[in-house]
Amino acid sequence: MSKRGDIIELSKLPVAKFGLVYSEVLGWIDLGHAGGEDIRRTLAQMEAGEKGASDYYEVIYSQSMYKFRHAVGIGRHIRWSVRKGLSQQVKHSIVLAMMMRTGTQFESLQASLPFSWTTDSGYSAEDLVSDLLGFYRVVRPMNYFAQLRIVSKEDALKRWDHYGPIGNYKNKMFRPLLFPAPTAGNNAKPYFGSLPAFMTSITPYNSFSGGAVKVITNNGAHMNIGNAPMREYK
Repeated sequence: MSKRGDIIELSKLPVAKFGLVYSEVLGWIDLGHAGGEDIRRTLAQMEAGEKGASDYYEVIYSQSMYKFRHAVGIGRHIRWSVRKGLSQQVKHSIVLAMMMRTGTQFESLQASLPFSWTTDSGYSAEDLVSDLLGFYRVVRPMNYFAQLRIVSKEDALKRWDHYGPIGNYKNKMFRPLLFPAPTAGNNAKPYFGSLPAFMTSITPYNSFSGGAVKVITNNGAHMNIGNAPMREYK
């Protein structure tokens, strides 16, 4: 759940792992979602699987939310079996599809009862597009922030104060929801923009009839207790 106090100074952007900034290209960006740690974990599973003896290896992609200082978590995941020897391009396409499927399922979980009683995070305007930015930051590393036209903290705060908490605005697509700069007397309203070309260069995997990927589950649910392994219950 992003808060006004999460908005950071531009000087902190190069090293910040958490926080909130506003981009004139992507709208609000949650730097935690955009960090790409989920993508790194998934690619690491693939790298380990490629070194194994079996022709196929399992890959799990998951997203979780936590309470009580990370003592208890709950989330959604999918589990696919991937054939060894696929090209890097195909593997990136697979990871993108896993992230996009799970991301929407996880946002739906947050938007459902009883979680929606305590958080407005479900499909918050910044979440899915920040997930997508995190994917590209890992698989196609470059300084994306230089191209995203990040505004100053002062200007970001003006947007927040004009439009209100971003959790009030729902975005169920991997597209930017933009909040025009408020000016005196204008009737600025949020609107959907388009992704920049560098965030559309990879297509999510969808060739399940060829045998390269076998779906084990597309709608898994799990619980995390402390440092114990993820406990599946669906």
